[in-house]
Amino acid sequence: QVQLVESGGGLVQIGGSLTISCVVSPNIFSVNALGWYRQAPGEQRELVADITNEGSTNYGDSVKGRFTIARENVKNMMYLHMNSLKPEDTAVYYCNADREARTLSTWYPGVYWGQGTQVTVSS
Repeated sequence: QVQLVESGGGLVQIGGSLTISCVVSPNIFSVNALGWYRQAPGEQRELVADITNEGSTNYGDSVKGRFTIARENVKNMMYLHMNSLKPEDTAVYYCNADREARTLSTWYPGVYWGQGTQVTVSS
């Protein structure tokens, strides 16, 4: 059974930076696709970024150039480095994974979800 646990959310000022993490159990190669989604109150859930086992990445238009997805295989960890944060980045961020798919999309997330971590951007 794949388990995903996020950490690192919190309150950050506009223009600031934050890194959130996701640990993948039993190990990071037990899944093919890994990514981050977010959902703000009253908004549709959207894909923020995903990364393949080969390290290929994909980003949502709203975060391109500001966010970086990364993985650290030896630690079974995935990260989302967020820079130049805006109030509209405020959301619950979820780690997501799938055993079969190689990539993720807003409309086709993976089967496995973490519990979510809140990121709040405010002045």
